[in-house]
Amino acid sequence: MTVSDQQQQLTNNLEQLLTLNSNQLNQLPQEQQKTLVELLSYQQLWSTYLQALIQQHNQQDQISEIIQQKEKQRKSILHQLNQQPTETNHNKISSFLANYNLTPNNLVSALFNHPGSKATIQNTELLAANRDAIAAINPNSKSDSNSQNIGTIKVVVEELRGNPLIRAIRFLAVTLVYSFIMLTLLSLVMDSSGLLKATSPTGGPTEFKPQGQKPVTFEDVHGCDEAKEELKEVVDFLQDPLRFARLGGRLPRGSSDCVLLTGPPGTGKTLLARAVAGEAGVQFFIASGSEFDEMYVGVGARRIRELFAAARKAAPAIIFIDELDAIGGKRSPKDQHYMKQTLNQLLVELDGFQQSEGVILMAATNFPASLDKALTRPGRFDRHVAVPLPDARGRIQILKHHAKNVTVDPALDLTVVARSTPGFSGADLQNLVNQAAVKASREGAQSVRALDFDWARDRIMMGAENKSYITTAEQKKLTAYHEAGHALVSMYTPGATPLHKVTCLRRGHALGVTHFLPEIDKVTQSYKECLARLDVGMGGRAAEEILMGKENVTSGAASDIDNVTLVATAMIREMGFSTKLGPRAYRTDDQLAPNTLASIDGEIQEMVEAAASRALNLLRSKRDELDRLALALIEFETLSADEAWKVVKGQKLERNTV
Repeated sequence: MTVSDQQQQLTNNLEQLLTLNSNQLNQLPQEQQKTLVELLSYQQLWSTYLQALIQQHNQQDQISEIIQQKEKQRKSILHQLNQQPTETNHNKISSFLANYNLTPNNLVSALFNHPGSKATIQNTELLAANRDAIAAINPNSKSDSNSQNIGTIKVVVEELRGNPLIRAIRFLAVTLVYSFIMLTLLSLVMDSSGLLKATSPTGGPTEFKPQGQKPVTFEDVHGCDEAKEELKEVVDFLQDPLRFARLGGRLPRGSSDCVLLTGPPGTGKTLLARAVAGEAGVQFFIASGSEFDEMYVGVGARRIRELFAAARKAAPAIIFIDELDAIGGKRSPKDQHYMKQTLNQLLVELDGFQQSEGVILMAATNFPASLDKALTRPGRFDRHVAVPLPDARGRIQILKHHAKNVTVDPALDLTVVARSTPGFSGADLQNLVNQAAVKASREGAQSVRALDFDWARDRIMMGAENKSYITTAEQKKLTAYHEAGHALVSMYTPGATPLHKVTCLRRGHALGVTHFLPEIDKVTQSYKECLARLDVGMGGRAAEEILMGKENVTSGAASDIDNVTLVATAMIREMGFSTKLGPRAYRTDDQLAPNTLASIDGEIQEMVEAAASRALNLLRSKRDELDRLALALIEFETLSADEAWKVVKGQKLERNTV
């Protein structure tokens, strides 16, 4: 019999063996059951069988599933016979086959008395009778030359367990982890060797180099005259650092070599720093606080060292760090180690400053209270220069500066524009001029007109108009009454901010907007003015209640209620306007007793409810004016303050309807 025939017979026999059910297994004699267990535990025999299966199947994509199925069948039979495969069974059977000149094919056939087999039933009885002899045979003994080899190839089969999707996800996760580790190591090597840095034509690092922009002077900075005066001393120091030490004197630490600019966004802090460098004619190094820290520990500290080294090499120079709070925030035990390293390195560099070096460190932040105390202590950033929002005079200067670049209508009075833009920063005013010029150009005008500035101001303050928004007549009527309620309460409430414009058109995310403009720049607010803000805020909801009833009031007043609650809370907790608790500040909840918190909440509730009641009573007494104003909004959609007063007084508006 050839090797191929033997493998085929082996396959057929084992196929019969694996299809035995529980009843057939139980009918086998006890000795044959034990022999069957050892046979299925015989790894060489099982590997030969699997190899034959692999050779017989043409569809290789299914062979893995077939092998898994056969393996499960084998384990099922072993489990049913309450036996477990052992490591030495295959050695015992191999030695026994060699001694009795049996092949695995003969053994399987003899076990089941398979027809046509060369082996006889005596072989099976002999196998059972000599079980003890099998155990005594040397496991390392080899088959002699007379035994019939079937020439099998050993196949090691590892069962694939679990869901294939889970295995794929596990494989992908492991691959990603190893890839991340390799990329991290590679990046560290390249970063430490300087390969990631940009290089100059001479081959040196250029991560920090002086800015090459057009020089800026104090003449280009407007709206912050006090800040410019304070910084002139810095200019003198940069122009002649040794002049202050000629007679043995020395400037106080921090008075000129470390300056912190504070103020709201867009007020010109960065422009001021550039102007100092331009006035002194020195190099200007600029970096943002967010540029220093990355995912690698130590990178931020190294960049701080490189920045200061580059500035010292180019001295006299100015280092300007924008958004200093990104690296100089207050430290806490929960901070990451790399964040502390960057700040510590900055503190080390500040302590190493020498006035004779001619290097000035300037920094800017919108949140000076968030800076670490180690940065703001005497000797470091103890000189703070405030750069506030410009007042009316400063806004006029800024508007005139930016208007030089556009063609302005000679009849335009920029003073009027400046007075109508309280709270605008320098950046806002630059944007105002730009948007007005764009609108005038789009409409084909010869110059930028006052109406262009009005349009640009309303767009910045109130948001862009959304005339394409489709709304129902009912929704438009509701919005008109809501906005008319705000406007009418402001018009008849003493202390309220004057009305500027009211519209029932969708602007930004709001269905309608009522905008107010103060007559002058105000820093403080009186108790009367705060109460007026509450009344005006509740005017929209009160108008809805008058129009549709209390049960039909909509959620359109949600933002109004939120703003009113914030104002009332500030009045009680911060401004000292509480009539029950007196002029005290209650800023933190953790320091307050429960009864005190209850009193605060109760008074806030009473204040909001009183404002709602006053607004409702006022609108009920002015119901005719409310109806006229709402109908005018439905017809014209947008009304100025003058037009609103005409409508309320019963006068007719002379302009085209929408």
